[in-house]
Amino acid sequence: MLILLGLRCSGKSTIGPLLAARLSFPPAAFADLDDLTAARLAVPSAAHAINTLGLPAFRTAEAAALADLLASPGPVRILALGGGTPTAPGAADLLRTARDRHAAFLIYLRNQPATLAARLAATNLASRPALTSAGNPLAEVAHLFTERDGLYQSLANLTLEADHLAPAAAVDQILSALPKPLQ
Repeated sequence: MLILLGLRCSGKSTIGPLLAARLSFPPAAFADLDDLTAARLAVPSAAHAINTLGLPAFRTAEAAALADLLASPGPVRILALGGGTPTAPGAADLLRTARDRHAAFLIYLRNQPATLAARLAATNLASRPALTSAGNPLAEVAHLFTERDGLYQSLANLTLEADHLAPAAAVDQILSALPKPLQ
């Protein structure tokens, strides 16, 4: 399984389906963990879950959804993690184990805080809950990058500096770096 990780607005949900198409996988081969977690919680979206149930409850459900998917991936061949999935209880260990067992190839779409903030500002901020005490998704980007970057790099088989890459160029670079059995 190919697993895309990175902060929110790093391009995981855009690049994942493009990558699946380039690998000639069927549409069901791509999944977004935010969507799977929301479905698990019977809510319409990850943002709704965080706003109504709280971030700790969402992270617990997110880690459980990840564990289930890694244990029995079914048709999913490419997974976009939520921006904070590796910080969910036990999720980093699940990802490390899958990576070390060669059951997953983790790709960190690394973007600098200024790029992430610009992309986030271009979205519907009302659909993006704050994740820190900053209370504002834009104000927390640099803090979250500093807090998570080292973890994400330590988990990744491939760190892709994606700041100035168009999605198609990012897919090209990923494909050129993939080991043959995963292609």
